[in-house]
Amino acid sequence: MKQKMKVKRVAIMFVSLVVMSGCATYHITTTSLLEQLATSQPEKKINYIVALPIVFPGVVTGNSLKEIKVFDKDEHECIIPVSRQTGVRITKKDGTRKTFYFDTLLVKDSTITGKNDHFFGVNITPINLNNVDKIELQNR
Repeated sequence: MKQKMKVKRVAIMFVSLVVMSGCATYHITTTSLLEQLATSQPEKKINYIVALPIVFPGVVTGNSLKEIKVFDKDEHECIIPVSRQTGVRITKKDGTRKTFYFDTLLVKDSTITGKNDHFFGVNITPINLNNVDKIELQNR
């Protein structure tokens, strides 16, 4: 019985470690983001909500980047893949933050736009590039 408890504790500690280390936060400058987005094109992304027997398609428009060059907490340059789970948090100069999905981020007319979800296409309030203080990405 004690052996089972030890195995259970080790398993719980292992799962906790994996969950805690599963997300990494990176940062990028506004200039670097603009340079990398310059090579991308807007593309429609189709996602499906499955509630059998019904399937609902969700369509959002976003950037076509498959990977992005960022910096980790130690200022080492990294290239991370962009997926549907990649989040972006933009901190404005007034201290407010906006979090949304990176693959929906677009820059147009000196403003950043994006979506809070992949299904209904709910836009964030556009952010003026001149108001951006910090851009962080979280890759899951």
